[in-house]
Amino acid sequence: MADRLVTGDEAPGFTLKDSTGKDVSLSPGEGRHTIVYFYPAASTPGCTKEACDFRDSLASLQSAGYDVLGISPDPVEKLAKFAASEELSFPLLSDQNHAVADAYGAWGEKKNYGKTYQGLIRSTIVVDPEGKVVLAQYNVRATGHVAKLRRDLKLDA
Repeated sequence: MADRLVTGDEAPGFTLKDSTGKDVSLSPGEGRHTIVYFYPAASTPGCTKEACDFRDSLASLQSAGYDVLGISPDPVEKLAKFAASEELSFPLLSDQNHAVADAYGAWGEKKNYGKTYQGLIRSTIVVDPEGKVVLAQYNVRATGHVAKLRRDLKLDA
């Protein structure tokens, strides 16, 4: 597992397929911040709640200069169904080999019901237009995360 990112780190670049099969890259230098959030599995209760919170806040985030990218280890086909069923209008990216999650420190040891295993750690990294990390949050809660993120970024609710 890679070290967790901290404020000031260079955000690892990446290109992944979105729910439509199109390549999407982290694109520093476009004058916008990017919220990169990692979630364990499409169409599960917590991940659905978090994605819908981002969907419902998307217009205000975009007007404040933030784009949103959701990343999970799900295949493109599952992401397409998730995006359609929840009417998600931001890119959902497939990281099946978890290389990007590894690079961002969002893949590692998890514990659930007494079992320890390797998996995706629900995390959010905010990248500035120059490609630097301005905020890194790990082990975030699905419920209420977007509201907390907005407070941490000092955006109006």
